[in-house]
Amino acid sequence: MTLANYIQAYNEAVFETDRPAALAVVNQALSDGFSPEDIVFELVIPAVESMMDRIEKDPDSNLAQHFMTAQIAADVTEKMLEKFSSPPQIIGKVVIGAASGDLHSLGKRIVSGCLKSLMVEVIDLGINVGAEQFVEAAVANDAQVIAVSAMMVHTATGENGSIKVRALLKERGLEGRIKLAVGGAPYRFDPELYRKVGADAWAPDGVTAAKVIVRLINEAKT
Repeated sequence: MTLANYIQAYNEAVFETDRPAALAVVNQALSDGFSPEDIVFELVIPAVESMMDRIEKDPDSNLAQHFMTAQIAADVTEKMLEKFSSPPQIIGKVVIGAASGDLHSLGKRIVSGCLKSLMVEVIDLGINVGAEQFVEAAVANDAQVIAVSAMMVHTATGENGSIKVRALLKERGLEGRIKLAVGGAPYRFDPELYRKVGADAWAPDGVTAAKVIVRLINEAKT
């Protein structure tokens, strides 16, 4: 099979959210002599990018499909990175978590999966994360972006959420070095809310968030 055949087979498996089939395509491609680098850069990353394009055209597309595509991409990438002939260049680092008082993790996990496949190192702090934890982890890990997920208005606007993250970044002179991204349902209902909580950017869904975070990483590094 040619690389084009593998790309088509992988895309079909991912579209059907068939993880075993996607992994079987990857293993067969390896057996046929394609390198782990080929698989990540020719199969996985283009599949994630095409999902991003689909979501821009159809914002209401299937959340479960986003999640599975992101998870498959992250799984394959992690397996392939171990086999790279030399470690890949990571484009940046993000600290991610659900805001203080927020116990929802699905959106955050979609973002993490996509970011890992796009060569971004993800430091996942989990759920119910306080502002201090976000800032301390970003400084300790030399991250360019803090990403705060909130699924309820009171956790998006809470006093220990993004508003306090912004205040701490300002107080510590870190605003130029560390960007703040937010996402979750409240921001879809009020697209200006991200400004009110002091964020640099927001995203309407987990997959678009990965794109936004990559842009913020590049801004923070220049």
